Amino acid sequence: MRLMASIEPVRWGILSTANINRLVIPGLQTSPVTELLAVASRDESRAQQYAEQWRIPRAYGSYEALLADPDVEAVYIPLPNAMHVEWSIRALEAGKHVLCEKPLGRDPAEVERAFEIAGANEKLLMEAFMWRFHPQTLHLQLLVETLSPISLIDAKFGFTAQNDGDVRLSRELGGGALMDVGCYCISAARLLAGEPERVVGRQKIGGDGVDVHFNGELFFANGVQATFECGLDMKEIDELRVDGEGGSVYLDDPWHGREPVIVLMTPLETREIRESGIDAYQAEVENFSRAARGLELPFLGREDALGQARTIDALYRSAEAGGQEVQIASS
Repeated sequence: MRLMASIEPVRWGILSTANINRLVIPGLQTSPVTELLAVASRDESRAQQYAEQWRIPRAYGSYEALLADPDVEAVYIPLPNAMHVEWSIRALEAGKHVLCEKPLGRDPAEVERAFEIAGANEKLLMEAFMWRFHPQTLHLQLLVETLSPISLIDAKFGFTAQNDGDVRLSRELGGGALMDVGCYCISAARLLAGEPERVVGRQKIGGDGVDVHFNGELFFANGVQATFECGLDMKEIDELRVDGEGGSVYLDDPWHGREPVIVLMTPLETREIRESGIDAYQAEVENFSRAARGLELPFLGREDALGQARTIDALYRSAEAGGQEVQIASS
């Protein structure tokens, strides 16, 4: 996935000065296959200050201005969730490849439209789930195969949102626990068990009308059941457990992989498997850049993003119906 043959670096721009940029910029600036060229903000002085802080050559006072820069080949979009599809489409139509921060969207029809526009413009579009690029995740998949058949997946991801102005607490901006952290739990279940057939979701509303806490159940045709809990009102937690006929695996840090350790539990042994820490964000932008040069396939594509959107949509419909079971349409 990270073959490093010499290529012309892909020139990147970033739409907004979002906090998550601090995790993405180092990889963009140190990788031999990427060049961070520009950043945009809705405020020109903010863009200039940010560009100086991070040593980014070009600063723009609007997103449109950055998209008009002919030297920018790819854009990273870390905008609030409600703006993801809109600005992905604008960037694609401007002739840019697009790496959009997760979740790309909660409406499957909008996500599908974005990929259609990507295809029509012969540009790449990828949903940015950096955890999928970590060696810990790749090793997890191999271990789960040895436990087959698996029966249960349980995931948790939560923290306490302290700031009332946090975009994650804004309904207008597409906030909510399921969109912000629950999407990781869904991604894990789908990675390990396939596409769910039906779901049950339950939510607690807070902020200005978003789900600050969400519990979900996913049911798969192969008999696997996945449960998850996520929240913006929780003590910090992030963990993943998979149970199968051959034993169990447990990850205490599945999403960030800062101290990657997988605990394997079988009838014969319990042991820890330690992985090397890497910059998963850098691995993500390197894969995308090499794909933009036609040297490899993007690690995540249309079907994965659509599977995410269909599952998120069904969970919200279930929660809005008071926890009623909802079937997921495959198309």
